[in-house]
Amino acid sequence: DPDKPFHICKLDKSLYGLKQAPRAWYSRLSSKLHTLGFVPSKSDTSLFIYNKSNTVIFVLIYVDDIIITSSSNKAVTALLKDLQS
Repeated sequence: DPDKPFHICKLDKSLYGLKQAPRAWYSRLSSKLHTLGFVPSKSDTSLFIYNKSNTVIFVLIYVDDIIITSSSNKAVTALLKDLQS
């Protein structure tokens, strides 16, 4: 709150303590990947593929880990910057 910059909010429960935390994390990440142009694999829902203009990026999500590989180092760097925002 801009009017009260020194006040602190106390959380009753952390996100990671909730049963639905993995689902919420996956939902938010997959939504972001969709907006960036990724398509989920038909055979594995944890694999997302980006394939445009000679650039291919594979993103594999396993629990709370992400594996990214690409045909371009610049594409991976750009993706990581986009995911941080």
